[in-house]
Amino acid sequence: MHDVDQPLRYRLITGPDDAEFCARVSGLLERGYRLHGSPALTFDGERVIAAQALVLGPGD
Repeated sequence: MHDVDQPLRYRLITGPDDAEFCARVSGLLERGYRLHGSPALTFDGERVIAAQALVLGPGD
């Protein structure tokens, strides 16, 4: 069980590829997360959906 006061070490952010998605990723970067791998994109028949993994902590 995850303690809600403790940040997750790994996050996978998904959603429509729009300004809100970018703001969510940017907000996590400002809180100490770093990108983990490349983003993934798919098309759901109406819009582009993005996914980006982020990890908390220092880089390699």
